[in-house]
Amino acid sequence: MKEFSFLPDKLLSMPSVQLVGQWYEQSFQDVLQFNERHSNISEDVLNKFNETLDLLQKRHSTVVETMAEGILEMKREHNEYADDGHHTASCIQYFLDRLYANRIGIEVLAKHHLMLFAKMGKDEHCIGAIDPECDVMSIAEDAYESARVLCDQYYSAAPECEFECHSFSNSLIDNRISLTYIPCHLYHMIFELMKNALRAVVEHHRHHTSGLPPLKVLICQGHKDITIKISDHGGGICRSQLVKIFNYLYSTAPRPDDAQTMAPMAGFGYGLPLSKLYARYFNGDLWLNSIDGFGTDAMICLKLLPTDASELLPVFNRTALSKYTQAERVADWSDQISGLENR
Repeated sequence: MKEFSFLPDKLLSMPSVQLVGQWYEQSFQDVLQFNERHSNISEDVLNKFNETLDLLQKRHSTVVETMAEGILEMKREHNEYADDGHHTASCIQYFLDRLYANRIGIEVLAKHHLMLFAKMGKDEHCIGAIDPECDVMSIAEDAYESARVLCDQYYSAAPECEFECHSFSNSLIDNRISLTYIPCHLYHMIFELMKNALRAVVEHHRHHTSGLPPLKVLICQGHKDITIKISDHGGGICRSQLVKIFNYLYSTAPRPDDAQTMAPMAGFGYGLPLSKLYARYFNGDLWLNSIDGFGTDAMICLKLLPTDASELLPVFNRTALSKYTQAERVADWSDQISGLENR
């Protein structure tokens, strides 16, 4: 909440951003009423706490969309975009990464508590929100099917997908790989990457959609990591775009019309940066390797052992403060990233 005050004034003054700030203030007040410690807590108090957590989840369900609208409001009013390369853009990117990472953490805690103690959305295979035997192949297949249906609605065509599992020990049971994980997080990441890959293939081969090259998904279990590689022949991404794809509100697709009734295939620019945060939440990562003119390999790396999958949450300290207050660093010849946009 404190970090809201470090946002640029032109963004902080936007109605949507102020609304998000009010939601967090209200939620903080709602939780504070349960701050008193009692040795014996009545069932009524527990039920009220569960109801409050459920209310908080519903209140914050549109934080991402509302913050995105706030940035668009700033763009319209000040003719400034969050991907313009200035210090303002850097502050906004840093703030959104931290805001959404904290949001993921709060959502996990609330959902885990409600599934354990309020039996809300309880899954017999899970312990709270966590599945100790999360089937990676099953979730990847579900994510592909959902993305394929969406792609077919938009383009009346969708590539097939070939799945392969591999283990360093060659001891797979039923060709399946599992780990301790939160299923909805894994689904979110794979769905976003599948959606991007399907769109890229269809648009790159739009003049001959009858013979679309299939996506290829490799799920590999190593000694300490599980890696998921989603490969497509969708034309790839040039280097000037590749350095921007994890910036919020940057998308290679046109922004969807607000009046359309179907779920958008792409265009909001939040899919990849949010997926990366989900991957990093349990000490994993997500990145893209692309060959311009050919295709892209999207990689998700997850920790195999629960002991290695510690939560990575932002903390507010002097280093964090300096990210908002220090002047923008001037790039020179040694700055490899800054020069990519002109190559």
